[in-house]
Amino acid sequence: MEKKISIKKFTIRRQHFAFPYFFLSALFVIIPLIILLVYAFRDSGGAFSLSNFTKFFTEPTVRNAMGRSLLLALATTAVCLALTYPVALVLANSKFNKTLILVLLFILPMYINSLLRTLALKSVFDMIGLSDVFTRLVIAHVYDFFPFMLLPIYTVLVNMDKSYLEASSDLGGSAIKTFSKVTLPLSVPGIISGVLMVFMPTVSMFAIRDIVADSDRWSMFGNSIERKFKYEETYGEGAAYAVILLAMVLITMLVAGRLNATRNKATDKR
Repeated sequence: MEKKISIKKFTIRRQHFAFPYFFLSALFVIIPLIILLVYAFRDSGGAFSLSNFTKFFTEPTVRNAMGRSLLLALATTAVCLALTYPVALVLANSKFNKTLILVLLFILPMYINSLLRTLALKSVFDMIGLSDVFTRLVIAHVYDFFPFMLLPIYTVLVNMDKSYLEASSDLGGSAIKTFSKVTLPLSVPGIISGVLMVFMPTVSMFAIRDIVADSDRWSMFGNSIERKFKYEETYGEGAAYAVILLAMVLITMLVAGRLNATRNKATDKR
């Protein structure tokens, strides 16, 4: 009797499409992060040590750089929020072609190389005689991160259920009261997303400072990490500073997630 050979067919499932992503994540995220942690917790002799982290608290220049980075990130985030929220509100409630205006005015310019835009902005600062380093940095960062604050807020506002606004108007609520009690609370998720997308990159950003500031003043925390790796070749200290920065980013994300979850629970109870 002839034996029948059965070949099991391989079925491609949706989960299989995630394999390339997992491979790239392991290659470019997980493995470099492990190497970073190994360097951070080793001294010059290769033994386990926390000395690289203690230097962050003992070096005034590094702590000052971190303070400047946080101050710049807070100022950039606040200015972006103050500028983008009214724009997003107008776009969401207008009757003209909002998508076209959004693309032409805010998204299309982002296709220009960031380095070229920053260099052009530096030329404008030099032309008008703006010499204050902090002001130059805030304007440059707002210019680069403006769309990252605008788009999440606009998305939330344009998809908002307009029946809430109509109900507030029918109940006699004024425009200010409707905004404070309805529009603003419902747009909080977009605000949180925009704040995270602006605040976290600004803390670690140092390339814009190198172009716009054109001096050793206002050295950022990212400059401290770059200096440890590129010039001083103290990889352990640079890795420790990078881990501290990563921890700050994770804490910020956890706090934002907790605030958003608390808000959603409060909304559900209502």
